[in-house]
Amino acid sequence: MSPDRATPGTAPGEEPPPPSGRVATPIAASEDELALVSFGPDGLVPAVVQDAADGAVLMLGYMDEEAVRRTLRTGRSWFWSRSRQEYWCKGETSGDRQWVRAVRYDCDGDALLVVVEQDGKGACHTGERSCFYRSFGAEYGGPAARDDSAVG
Repeated sequence: MSPDRATPGTAPGEEPPPPSGRVATPIAASEDELALVSFGPDGLVPAVVQDAADGAVLMLGYMDEEAVRRTLRTGRSWFWSRSRQEYWCKGETSGDRQWVRAVRYDCDGDALLVVVEQDGKGACHTGERSCFYRSFGAEYGGPAARDDSAVG
């Protein structure tokens, strides 16, 4: 949490305690398992984030090897920001934290699935629960239309 945005009852720069029932759960992974992840030429692998409760796709982020290791070690979602060129932990400033429950890799090892318990309003910086709240096509009401049925 940024020093200028402390939660009431929490000192500036100090992470507030998790909500009742939410705990960070580190995930053990061997070096052999980590070696199966195939990072792209930019050193990144796409990571789809899915809600553990209902299977909804919440967001897509990118991880380098260090972000994968941080995610597994801390039980929180860590990503590499391509625009800011820095690591970020989901919810650190917004309070919309993700508590990692599983991390899976696909058959080619070139994509990750991060299964989380989502806190707060949701995963999207716009305030929507999912970053995938828009659909193409007139039958869905155009690109700004909400179609939550296709997300979960």
